[in-house]
Amino acid sequence: MSGIATIIPGLTPATGGAAGGAGEIPALPHNIEAEQALLGALLVNNDVYDRVANLINETHFFDPVHGRIFEIAAQRIQKNALASPVTLKAFLEDDPGLAELGGPAYLARLAGAAISVFAARDYAQMIYDLAIRRELISIGQEISGKAAKVDIQSEPKEQIVEAEQRLYKLGEEGSSDTGFQSFLKAVTDAVQIANAAYMRDGGMAGISTGLIDMDKKLGGLHKSDLLILAGRPSMGKTSLATNIAYNIAKAYKKGQLPDGTEGAVEGGVVGFYSLEMSAEQLAARILSEAAEVPSEQIRRGDMTETEFRRFVEAAKSLEACPLYIDDTPALPISQLAARARRLKRTHGLDVLIVDYLQLVRPASAKDNRVNEVSEITQGLKAIAKELDIPVVALSQLSRQVENRDDKRPQLSDLRESGSIEQDADVVMFVFREEYYKEREKPGDHDVEAMMKWQEEMERLHGRAEVLIGKQRHGPIGSIELSFEGKFTRFGNLVKAYQQNISSDFS
Repeated sequence: MSGIATIIPGLTPATGGAAGGAGEIPALPHNIEAEQALLGALLVNNDVYDRVANLINETHFFDPVHGRIFEIAAQRIQKNALASPVTLKAFLEDDPGLAELGGPAYLARLAGAAISVFAARDYAQMIYDLAIRRELISIGQEISGKAAKVDIQSEPKEQIVEAEQRLYKLGEEGSSDTGFQSFLKAVTDAVQIANAAYMRDGGMAGISTGLIDMDKKLGGLHKSDLLILAGRPSMGKTSLATNIAYNIAKAYKKGQLPDGTEGAVEGGVVGFYSLEMSAEQLAARILSEAAEVPSEQIRRGDMTETEFRRFVEAAKSLEACPLYIDDTPALPISQLAARARRLKRTHGLDVLIVDYLQLVRPASAKDNRVNEVSEITQGLKAIAKELDIPVVALSQLSRQVENRDDKRPQLSDLRESGSIEQDADVVMFVFREEYYKEREKPGDHDVEAMMKWQEEMERLHGRAEVLIGKQRHGPIGSIELSFEGKFTRFGNLVKAYQQNISSDFS
């Protein structure tokens, strides 16, 4: 298994240009016999593919010819067509690598020498393990080569981050570099996502936020998406992000996913970077929502016995919630990515929330703030794609909102907006008109204006809007939510027609 392969009797050693010339001992670990045994079993019984498909693909084979045979067989099986030496012959007749091994007759010899269909999974595991070893050797050689070459453009810290990124990808996906993939694979992935949404009665393909109207508009939080949640101070950005994090973590259920791996079937594991507030303050907000005790009372310790009991019970129920908080201030984007990778590797990670974007530091100082923010947003989008999770980043808005009569935010109000608007898949704004109306209170002497103001305040009380300014895969528009300031809690708003229905049934 270390390099010199034992070959199934009667089969010519498969080289395909990978093992070097005659008499050379291959330096890289491989096992040609295992590859031949697996391919033989697959060509004899196509059901073998279902047992090994989630473990290996064509890139894991040492011999390129074997990789091409596996790829074509897999494509046929996925189309419910037969993959046998006879059917594969037409696709591989002109293959120069196969010609070296005796042409299509090699396929027949593979099938004829198949030993055991039941051992196919063990062969696949061996092929996978040896491929990982080869990849590790390759990464090690690259790291060593780059480290030995003293270059002013290549900082040691950047090399560490790059090495960690490649090793993480190798550990998670069995490959450190994706490169091009066939359209068939992309289409298959798209169909699986659509199927997941269909199985939920057309509800969502993404992770539920726990807010019904938001889920309908967004279809949940989608993997590899960067979502920006922006707003002016006191609009409730952190509160909404905390509510979403709590809803996702509270709903977490582990189970078997459609691809056979284990993961979150409901809710998810949440990572929360709180660069503005401490972990204790954030926890107090979540406990305030869960226990329905005002956050200022929790902070002062001013609670009745009933409220304190409710607070303690809420704390106990939240102990098992998979919500991880990192409150390290001024975290560089490279460190943020490294910690997210580590969390996914150790505890799992389904959603990442960053509060807030402008407090993240770039990896290196830039000549202006716009370039720094551009590096941060690109880094956050890269994390979303690399870890295959939705990343929700909070963002501040510029003061120009305050100078307009209509205080509803727009995309142009985003601070250093160019890069944020460009890199984000979804841009949402939190807006509470009640906050601005409260500051327009007329004097007591103007009775008519006071009555009109009170009517407006009643209409707006406990209401909030989330305005979708950009959505790459769906519609823009407005989402109405309820807001309870004393618990810093956003919720589903009961519409007037829903109130009528519920009163009819009561």
